[in-house]
Amino acid sequence: MQVNPPPPKPLVLCADDYGISPGVGRGIRALAAAGRLSATSCMTVFPEWRDEAPQLAEVADRIGVGLHLTLTDHAPLGPMPRLAPGGRLPPLGRLIRLAHTGRLDRDEIAGEIARQLDAFEAATGRQPDFLDGHQHVHVLPVIRGVVLDQFDGRLDPRHTWLRSCVEPTARILRRRVDASRALAIAALARSLHRQAVRSGIPGNRGFAGVTSFRPERSAEADFDAYLRHSGPRPLVMCHAGEPDDVLARRDPVVAARADELRFLAGDRFAALLDQHGLQLVRGPAAG
Repeated sequence: MQVNPPPPKPLVLCADDYGISPGVGRGIRALAAAGRLSATSCMTVFPEWRDEAPQLAEVADRIGVGLHLTLTDHAPLGPMPRLAPGGRLPPLGRLIRLAHTGRLDRDEIAGEIARQLDAFEAATGRQPDFLDGHQHVHVLPVIRGVVLDQFDGRLDPRHTWLRSCVEPTARILRRRVDASRALAIAALARSLHRQAVRSGIPGNRGFAGVTSFRPERSAEADFDAYLRHSGPRPLVMCHAGEPDDVLARRDPVVAARADELRFLAGDRFAALLDQHGLQLVRGPAAG
């Protein structure tokens, strides 16, 4: 008797940091046009966003387009005298300390998140398909409360979902890809995940893509591990893009983006999707 193979499992493959530089935007759009991505998360704090956003229209019917909340390292869209007194947001380590010692101003955070949402909607003409955070800042105390507030009024959970960074310890350890960092992110993310589930806010169930971007890293080996050990409705983040001078001024992750771009555009990635029974989808299924 012939046994039919199981249906493919849905996978959201999301390229983070759209808008950080023109080269990153070009790379992400090329992957989306080739069917090698299913979502991208956008940074709206940079002047280039106004030019980069309309170009997403070329691939908007193929991928989900979300907002990548940015509260570290770069200039905010509006005044933040407590968090960014010199006009520049703090590095991640300082933001984590401030968040866990009750030294973040909720109103100030809410104002900046509103400005970044405004910038997204003004440039795209619609609300984001999903919400997440650059360097996963959306999971931190105070910030996560403001994020959840968006689903009480401004964002409709029937149309907008929230990235979960929670992943079971055993699955992280089986991957053997920067396990200590992935475990730390998962631990920080549990509170937001629980609150989102209780509130009926949809999201992914399974999260991968954490990496230190070491020069000796193999993109193929890492993605094989991400796909081999994935959750029931997984999201894998990536950081593909074409390096350029703008990116080099703004972010330390440069060469690794070109490596991921080459791998995701190649035949081996397509073969891995088939091998692991995965199909790219724009967002996690309901339920």
